[in-house]
Amino acid sequence: MKKLLEDFGAILDHIPLKCDNTSAINLSKNLDMHSRTKNIEIRHHFLKDHVSKGDCYIEFVDSEHQLADMFTKPLARDWFFFIRNELGVLDGSCIE
Repeated sequence: MKKLLEDFGAILDHIPLKCDNTSAINLSKNLDMHSRTKNIEIRHHFLKDHVSKGDCYIEFVDSEHQLADMFTKPLARDWFFFIRNELGVLDGSCIE
């Protein structure tokens, strides 16, 4: 992800990842492995490694401000337009 951003001219030392799951955030910050975490998929350990290296950091965002919902859930029309506006995406009437 960091290399891709550099290709676009955006250089970030620490990439912010926004998450609305406090358990996932706490797990990414805890460097110890516990018996309850042994069945977690490899992709989560990959993220944990990058957080420990300082490549990225995870910050909490409440569910009401989770802009990724637009791509993962069916939304009511008003909420869809609100998120679209927050992301800076133009609707078709703005394009000539």
